[in-house]
Amino acid sequence: MRLLLALLIAVVALWSGYWYIGSSGVQSGFAAWFGERRTEGWMAEYSDLTVQGFPSRFDTVIENLALADPDTGLAWEAPRFQINALSYNPGHVIAVWPDQQLIATPVEKYEVKSRDMRASVVVGASTRLPLKRSTLTAEALEVTPAGRDEPTRIEALSLAVETVPVRTDPTYRFGLRADGVAPSVPVRAQLDPRGSLPEALEALQADMVVEFDKPWDRGAIEEARPQPRRINVKLAQARWGRLELQAAGEVTVDARGVPTGEITVKARNWREILELAVTAGAIPEGFAGTLEDGLSLLSQMAGNPKTLDIPLGFRSGRVMLGPVPIGPSPVIRLR
Repeated sequence: MRLLLALLIAVVALWSGYWYIGSSGVQSGFAAWFGERRTEGWMAEYSDLTVQGFPSRFDTVIENLALADPDTGLAWEAPRFQINALSYNPGHVIAVWPDQQLIATPVEKYEVKSRDMRASVVVGASTRLPLKRSTLTAEALEVTPAGRDEPTRIEALSLAVETVPVRTDPTYRFGLRADGVAPSVPVRAQLDPRGSLPEALEALQADMVVEFDKPWDRGAIEEARPQPRRINVKLAQARWGRLELQAAGEVTVDARGVPTGEITVKARNWREILELAVTAGAIPEGFAGTLEDGLSLLSQMAGNPKTLDIPLGFRSGRVMLGPVPIGPSPVIRLR
């Protein structure tokens, strides 16, 4: 009995020492990271940083966090951010966001409200912390431009990403699902001035495989974001009332962010979708009539005047409908 008790005391003492050393290392590591960002010209501030969770966890709690990258113009403020890890498996962490936060871009600031926003993140055993897989979920998400009171709402959001290990270049598979996406009142009024569509989209989801120029690891925050070089859209789908849009295809992306390739688009009740695109400014109004005539001919040839199944080409910085350019290509670059 005495031997068993002695062994138990020794194990507890050893584990307590391990937890103390590990938690001190985690705390000093985060503090050093913030210091390095400030040296690089970032705003990187917090009011308190503690590590809790003895004996089985390293739970890092950061209070009144403020980060701003001067090179990209991106900034983030949160009253509390938590990173939880099991002490025996530090490569798997759970990140927990507060119910309210502020995200700023060079164009606009956004107030973000949510319920239970969190992410499970698994990284590789390397100081670069290469991403292996991650899942982010949130409920009752509201995104509002700062100073306004008309949010875009999402009932439930799920974003999953995992590495595709058989590829030579860094490649990841992404899955997105957003339920109950309700555009803000001003956006809905602009897109649907007659109010003929439901308040929220019934479906918004995507499944794609993306090849990047470098891996997603700690350098994606500290240095520069990886840039997509090949995008394989297995399926992207949006359904809003009687309107439905599906897309699939593959494009390559050059160093300037200009795509080349082809995406096949299937549109149900395409005339109303075209009207929404013109209203939103995605298609010039003066070109809409010519485009509608051409699409009408294609749909009649296919035997269903309400449904389109057409390939959109991306060539030389233009979006092509067959041989006809319909507008400039989007620039695909991550800030």
